[in-house]
Amino acid sequence: MDCKKVTFLGLGVMGYTMAGHLSKAGHMVTVFNRTTAKAHTWAQEHSGEYEVTVSAAVKEADIVMMCVGDDNDVKAVGLEALDNMKAGSVLVDHTTASAEVARWLYAQGKEKNIAVLDAPVSGGQAGAENGQLTVMVGGDKAVFDSVKPVIDSFARHSQLLGESGSGQLAKMMNQICIAGIVQGLAEALHFGQNAGLDCNAVVDVISKGAAQSWQMENRATTMLKNEYEFGFAVDWMRKDLGIALDEARRNGSTLSLTALVDQYYADVQKLGGSRWDTSSLLTRLTN
Repeated sequence: MDCKKVTFLGLGVMGYTMAGHLSKAGHMVTVFNRTTAKAHTWAQEHSGEYEVTVSAAVKEADIVMMCVGDDNDVKAVGLEALDNMKAGSVLVDHTTASAEVARWLYAQGKEKNIAVLDAPVSGGQAGAENGQLTVMVGGDKAVFDSVKPVIDSFARHSQLLGESGSGQLAKMMNQICIAGIVQGLAEALHFGQNAGLDCNAVVDVISKGAAQSWQMENRATTMLKNEYEFGFAVDWMRKDLGIALDEARRNGSTLSLTALVDQYYADVQKLGGSRWDTSSLLTRLTN
């Protein structure tokens, strides 16, 4: 694989380790983070470079990747990056955001001869740490083909799903599925506890059949222990579901279950669980 000059913008829970995998894969990585101390720590840990401004971080990069907070962050950071990137380079946005902002960023890049891909990820903190993320991509095929070997530094699977915005739409489908699955798992465990069953034993059995899911394999045990201080926060899940529900209103989709589970997550927030893992839906049934 050719060594690339890669800049990573945003060193949150996901970005910090994603950038680390890029460095371990042999790329020349420069990072930027709003909290400069975190970027400095990353650079020391990975023998990389850091800059204190977006403009300085991106100016020599072949590929700029970013993972920031929401649509407003994508617009602000993405536009500053595009204003300072060299023509012919590529901006890959790993933020979970709206398809609308993905298309907007793509159009802004096209005016500057800079290719843009929307490429949200799934797999959570553990997936990022282990380099086992799934990446859903929207944009131009030739551009995706050129950067796929770089993305694969931290991904077990990356795939182009259509034109600009398609990656974000796929991520919405992902979150819609997760919401329903977690609620179903929470209700099953609640039922089993009230029935006096050994739920760990039951999960061991039913996880070998049609009820099996990633959530069951990775969250049932901690749910039964009432442990939620880890993982993907409820606040972020509500942000993602809000994006999906907004898009559903635009394209005429009916997301009855998703809307209901979103309100269940609001209940968890009222219990003080804003930063709890999404599996904390069980708490509203047991409190």
